[in-house]
Amino acid sequence: MEHHQNPQPQYQHALLTPLATPLQRDFFLPAPDRVARALLGKLIVRILDGEQLTGRIVETEAYFGLDDPAAHAYAGETARNRILFGPPGHAYVYFIYGMHYCLNASCEPSGHAGCVLIRALEPLSGLATMARLRRQPASRPHLLTSGPGKLCQALAITRADSNGSDLTDPNASLFFADDGFRPAQIAVTPRIGISKAADHPARFVIPHSKFLSRAL
Repeated sequence: MEHHQNPQPQYQHALLTPLATPLQRDFFLPAPDRVARALLGKLIVRILDGEQLTGRIVETEAYFGLDDPAAHAYAGETARNRILFGPPGHAYVYFIYGMHYCLNASCEPSGHAGCVLIRALEPLSGLATMARLRRQPASRPHLLTSGPGKLCQALAITRADSNGSDLTDPNASLFFADDGFRPAQIAVTPRIGISKAADHPARFVIPHSKFLSRAL
């Protein structure tokens, strides 16, 4: 487990987008494990019917493209995974088990097809809307976004609506931002919920968060 000092935030608490800065394209250029680690504490901002829904990323997983048997890009480029082979910093959304959407951020230069799965968020704003979309009580926020399928449902993220979205564009309905928060600790574990390369230490979490998909 790693320990970091938590510096003074550069910005105020990001409940409104002007108080945070969108991530830049070069943030997503490094290898997936570096991006997955760096995304902890960053914000996902979703604009839905004029309302801003915001969550802080507390859990991620890295997938290594053509070199990773567990990655969607492992067998090469297809119509389904084409976003991964393009420029970094775009949303790759897929549908699993006939019921859940999952949100990924593409990373590395074009052609490498790395990505980071967003596994869990701490909800910050728009909780009433998230609760309605999740059919859960707003008084139990730990149930709203504590898993990749849950957070997509809470933010109304679908493949039709969000696949290919530019996550660096503050005028988009879905983007990533930084409000200066840095986690005091980061833990690394094997990835979960997969059958191939499951022992790879590529799951990154803020360890004491109560919003993780699976507690440590």
